Amino acid sequence: MKFIIALWYGKLINKLVNLIDKSRGSNVAGQHAMKIDPEMIRHFKGIDPEKVLFITGTNGKSTTNNLINHVLTTNGKKVVTNLEGANLIWGVTTALIKASTLSGRVDADYYVFETDERYIGLIREQLPACNVLITNLQKDQVQRNGDPDFIMRKFAKMMDGAGMRMFLNNEEPRSRGFDRFASKVVTYGAEKHSRAFMKGTSYVTMPCPKCHHRISFDFYNNDGVGQFHCTHCGNASQPEADYCAKNADFEGRTFTIDGVPFTMPLNNPHMLYNYAATAAVAKEMAGISIEDTAKSFETFHNIGGRDEVLHYQGKTITYMRIKQENPETLQTILNIIAADPREKMVVLGFGTVSDFTPYYSNTFYTYDCDWSRIEASHVESYYCFTEDVCCDSANRLIYEGVDPSKIIIEDTDSNENLFRAIGNAKTDTVYMITKLHSFESMEKYIEEHEGGR
Repeated sequence: MKFIIALWYGKLINKLVNLIDKSRGSNVAGQHAMKIDPEMIRHFKGIDPEKVLFITGTNGKSTTNNLINHVLTTNGKKVVTNLEGANLIWGVTTALIKASTLSGRVDADYYVFETDERYIGLIREQLPACNVLITNLQKDQVQRNGDPDFIMRKFAKMMDGAGMRMFLNNEEPRSRGFDRFASKVVTYGAEKHSRAFMKGTSYVTMPCPKCHHRISFDFYNNDGVGQFHCTHCGNASQPEADYCAKNADFEGRTFTIDGVPFTMPLNNPHMLYNYAATAAVAKEMAGISIEDTAKSFETFHNIGGRDEVLHYQGKTITYMRIKQENPETLQTILNIIAADPREKMVVLGFGTVSDFTPYYSNTFYTYDCDWSRIEASHVESYYCFTEDVCCDSANRLIYEGVDPSKIIIEDTDSNENLFRAIGNAKTDTVYMITKLHSFESMEKYIEEHEGGR
């Protein structure tokens, strides 16, 4: 009876949220309903754990979730998911509340949920998914997560003894290290491509997840991701993943898997791993052929806000927002910018980290990254803004050897100041890196001043 009351209460909240503000509906119903029945997820009926997939890791969860859902649905599968991006237990609960009947029965072919890497164990206690996809485990949100190896240890406790099929990133050591916990392992990855790189010996690597000695990379496809081996125990990536993205042509926006040509919805190197993971899940879980997955890619449109192109006063702004404190993500973006040989303006909008109190403005993550290729790639000027972190951003550039005369500093979050500086740039090519929540206000500013993108 408690479950039914919680379920109906959650459905009522969903209706109210849809009337008031649909953008706030990703976890509200689940959060309030679980106050009545804290274990309501386990009480939903009709869910086959063999058909449940959890997607977790530091980076790439949302995009991979969107891709997998798109491939499944375009191939006629009914999917229950949390595409809104609320990846804690309340977000999963909200998705199930929306999809269920008034009696709590859920009818779907597959259940695909993005799950926070710290809370997947809590969710899995109530919904014992037999399939888990791990994108990567990297340094991120240290105030909340500490060190990535701390997250891995928490993760391992949840996995230990729990037989399941795991989809693992072949070229990311921590993800690959979970192979010992799975009853079946499916690997995905990418061959060395034209934007692969090496890093100097002064940059940190990572400990082996199995013996804790040094991991050595033969090359990096993304920061922290590439062919690797342990210098002590022999732990290593496979020479080739089970599902491997090959023949990447970033200019032509194509690649292949098992010889089948794919189009790239986004032509950034780190996306190859999301693409290969999607093909692996589609084939292994749903029996969808590689050819049919490739066909679905042709109609996929990525969610807005992470990688976008804006236009302002004749200038093309490649907008990239990041979760601050994540050096791997930042390094990947820096590599993308450095690969563009055109003269360019680089805009840095790192801000205060405000996940929870106390807020702080530490920019330590920028020192884990190699900025030298950026400075060597024909940058006309740098614009460092935000109220609290603009000077720290400028200092990081100066430490890299950037001429201070090329750096514009403004301690403001004003879009008016930002776009004035962009308008004054001589070049028409602009790259902008900001924190996660800046895109909507910038898009609105452009719409108000130029009538849209």
